[in-house]
Amino acid sequence: MSGAQVNSTDGGDRGGPAPADASSPSELLPSPTPAPTSSSPRWRAWLLEGLTDRTARHPGPHATPEEKHEGHSWWRVMCLTGVDYFSTLGYQPGIAALAAGLLSPLATLVLIALTLLGALPVYRRVARESPHGEGSIAMLERLLPWWAGKIFVLVLLGFAATDFMITITLSSADAAAHVVENPFAPHFRHGANLWITLVLVAALGAVFLKGFQEAMGIAVVLVGVYLSLNVVVLVVSAVEVIGHPVKIGDWTDAMTAAHSSPLAMVGVALLVFPKLALGMSGFETGVAVMPQVKGDPSDTQAKPEGRVRETRKLLTTAAVIMSCLLLLSSLATTILIPQDAFKSGGPANGRALAYLAHQHLGEAFGTVYDVATIAILWFAGASALAGLLNLVPRYLPRYGMAPEWTRAVRPLVLVFMVAAVVITVWFDANVDDQSGAYATGVLVLMLSAAFASTVAVHKRGHRAAAIGFGVITAVFAYTLVTNVIERPDGIKIAMIFIVAILVTSFGSRVHRAFELRAAQVTFDDAAARFVDEAAGSGPLRLIANEPQEHTTREYRAKEYSQREHTHIPDGGPVLFLEVFVSDSSDFTQDLEVCGDEKHGVRRLRVHGSTVPNTIAAVLLALRDRTGEVPHAYFSWTEGSPVSHLFRFLIFGDGEVAPVTREVLRRAEPDLERRPRVQVG
Repeated sequence: MSGAQVNSTDGGDRGGPAPADASSPSELLPSPTPAPTSSSPRWRAWLLEGLTDRTARHPGPHATPEEKHEGHSWWRVMCLTGVDYFSTLGYQPGIAALAAGLLSPLATLVLIALTLLGALPVYRRVARESPHGEGSIAMLERLLPWWAGKIFVLVLLGFAATDFMITITLSSADAAAHVVENPFAPHFRHGANLWITLVLVAALGAVFLKGFQEAMGIAVVLVGVYLSLNVVVLVVSAVEVIGHPVKIGDWTDAMTAAHSSPLAMVGVALLVFPKLALGMSGFETGVAVMPQVKGDPSDTQAKPEGRVRETRKLLTTAAVIMSCLLLLSSLATTILIPQDAFKSGGPANGRALAYLAHQHLGEAFGTVYDVATIAILWFAGASALAGLLNLVPRYLPRYGMAPEWTRAVRPLVLVFMVAAVVITVWFDANVDDQSGAYATGVLVLMLSAAFASTVAVHKRGHRAAAIGFGVITAVFAYTLVTNVIERPDGIKIAMIFIVAILVTSFGSRVHRAFELRAAQVTFDDAAARFVDEAAGSGPLRLIANEPQEHTTREYRAKEYSQREHTHIPDGGPVLFLEVFVSDSSDFTQDLEVCGDEKHGVRRLRVHGSTVPNTIAAVLLALRDRTGEVPHAYFSWTEGSPVSHLFRFLIFGDGEVAPVTREVLRRAEPDLERRPRVQVG
């Protein structure tokens, strides 16, 4: 631990409160943003409600359940994730027809193959490796150490934010398209897609600001009604096709005229299918809601085997249902709807199945279908927003890369709603224009999940599985690259999110650098005995020391030097305090102080993410334990103050003395109770 601490005696020996119970750990971590109290302004108390909930549990579909939460049947949770996954039927067939034209069914077959043979096995593995809803990001977080891992996670969070935010805006935009095209809607709604979308986004934010409660029952009803209506539309469409077989002939003739051979058709389908990739959305949501799935009575936190099994059943069932619906809807819309109707501004653009519902089942049924589609698309936005509200507090505050108020729901909702409004205005509420950004976010998350699964099975020695997942990873990489080249808007939006997250995250980390970072400090038996015995002679005297192994002569020289330069009372006992930097990229952690006696001195040794913050936490814990304000003695460190500052921010050491004093000053405003920092 670099020697230094700034100086200043900060006063003499002063007493403190009565000692704490020696057997209880010291709870130290203060909230930089005080929790709302009765004396706080009402608006502030309302806005920051839930800030003290340090486990980052949030309301909504993706809420982390309480310890005694028993969960729900897998099929009910499938409906919860299905509001995101199944709602893509509202716009996916139209986007597929626009992207692949007459070859939409063939391109959809490729997509289905990738879904069932690629995405499904990957996320079944993710469910096994990350059974508590952390997803593939948590799996990858463990692969890279130090700052590289943190930066990698921040980049993935940027893509995840792209996925979820575009889910909100695209779904609302498609819901607006269904409103505008409905014949019973008021006449003034024509050309009003933008403001209708903004109203839906605002309504979504208002619901979350009020308090979004458990929505399992609503999801079950919405998904049940929506899927039933889609089945009716597809059955009627199939009857229409069978009753007019010439339509099939017209379709195949048109394909033959446009393409020289079946092999050419397959080749084109393989080339264009990446544009349909947003039809695979929902898998990441599927593993995010795992904590809601009811497992076996024998499940434990460490081995929730029943939950994993039921979640895999959920993922498989959802993928099979969606694959069947995608294929049938692609055939129906391609055969029965003129290609010009899919173009921007056309009656089937963004609402192909709704077009068929109105055409073949009448305006009344079509309106019912529109209402159901609008409802599930809007609720898909709610699911995506709930995912964001769980994702951000799970990582950024833990990294020290977001203010503590981000643990509260309502401020985050306001931030995300502003972003949603900006995106909606940017794209002018156009479904087709947003599909590229949506697909980019979805594909990056799937690529990361496939790569994480490959690494996971490789570490377990499953060579065949590693090869299989490696092939899937390569396919997703090709799909992502193709999508980015053809629709660069997606990567542009993602880069905006990534840059914004990186800049704000590191700005927050620097701003919070001088916070007390230890949530809890405990002492082992030896350390507790050393402290209690030394406290019998008065306030504790601790010499901050580098943690490398030393000789008896070096320890004695260090003690003599500190006694001479900082006037430690002669004959009084001293303890050496040594900090080992474990991972300087971490922000908060629990500290365990271990005591040992070596080279003729008694040492308190502790592992922490930074030297000065760790020392400050230990000093405050010692004050609370002994009831006396401790004194810490440091030596100045040679070198440039600027370089030492950067060393502190990046490597966790640098000029220790002044930083320790600043951490203590911020953590303990009462000078009489603040541990003393003295430098010789």
